Amino acid sequence: MTTTSAPASPPPTRQMSQRVSQSVFDGSRLRVVLLVEVYDGAQQQFLEAYEQLCNEVASVPGHISDQLCQSIENPSQWLITSEWESAPPFLTWVNSEEHVRMVEPLHSCVRDTRSLRFHVVRETGRPVAGTEAGRRSLQPTPRIGDGMIRHALTFTVRPGSEETVAKILSDYASPEPRVDDTTRLIRTSLFMHGNRVVRAIEVRGDLLAALRHVARQPEVRAVEEAINPYLEQDRDLDDPESARMFFTRAALPAVHHVTAEQEDPAAERHALYYPARPGCGMRLAKLLAQQDETAADDPRSPVLRSTIFQRDDVVVRLIDVRDGLDADDLALPLGIAEPGRAVELAELLDAADAAALEDGDLPRFLELARMALVTDRRSPDA
Repeated sequence: MTTTSAPASPPPTRQMSQRVSQSVFDGSRLRVVLLVEVYDGAQQQFLEAYEQLCNEVASVPGHISDQLCQSIENPSQWLITSEWESAPPFLTWVNSEEHVRMVEPLHSCVRDTRSLRFHVVRETGRPVAGTEAGRRSLQPTPRIGDGMIRHALTFTVRPGSEETVAKILSDYASPEPRVDDTTRLIRTSLFMHGNRVVRAIEVRGDLLAALRHVARQPEVRAVEEAINPYLEQDRDLDDPESARMFFTRAALPAVHHVTAEQEDPAAERHALYYPARPGCGMRLAKLLAQQDETAADDPRSPVLRSTIFQRDDVVVRLIDVRDGLDADDLALPLGIAEPGRAVELAELLDAADAAALEDGDLPRFLELARMALVTDRRSPDA
């Protein structure tokens, strides 16, 4: 008697949340791709500058390897790829003054650059040698996007000028939202906390193209010129190097975003500033990210969207909240709903904010963290 085996069942598919989510805290390896356009005739100078940079980068914690390639069709086009153990050590380095110093020799020979960052999701061949987790350091599942890129800039103004600067920044004509056939400005939200300014933007399409588009608009240029006398870091917008250095230091990248699976067009937008103790910015941002991931699954949570921006010890959490921030239970909107999280957060915060949490005074902590809204503008067809 002959028997036939039943066909093997396909492996179970993990049921993943369909909510929008992005994060640098997956623990997976990072691939960085830098597209470079070199001035004609400067190829040898660029190669020498790269080799010097390569030797220095090799000692940066978290760096695994890099590779330099030159186009076979256009010798002025180069490609640099690097691999990192995970995103946080790369971001710590790329946002540092050390990085600004390292790349300075490239400025005189490079016409344009574009940086792209990717988590490694799948690969063929052997696990990368030298990585502790091997294949386990791949991103386990793909995240669901909404086609939006979120980015922010932050800078400080001279103490005493805050009211004047806020008026200048709120009183301007919005630039044309359409950048090109594929890129649009969706929303700009501008907040102040003391003398710190944070401008968060949402772009659909190419972020770099959108930033360049905005910089060319006469109404935006007029505002930037008007606040120049009040900036703590001097800049000359007519000097490309001065402007580039200012905006390099002002970049405040999004390190985490989550959108709950519920929507409310009437949700209010708020920003909270979490000043970290020296060297604790990335850990603080990761703690808030973990809380926001958990809160997104909680139907009680008033927070419908949360984006965490972090650079060095500056951490800003931009949230869209149902019914505002005047609820009796402040733990969820403050990102400390789980037991013990307030204590963990206090350990990472600067003194005044930490004291309010340690005393259990959440209204006081909210008062300290809450940023003043200067302007929040959506594109008409967003």
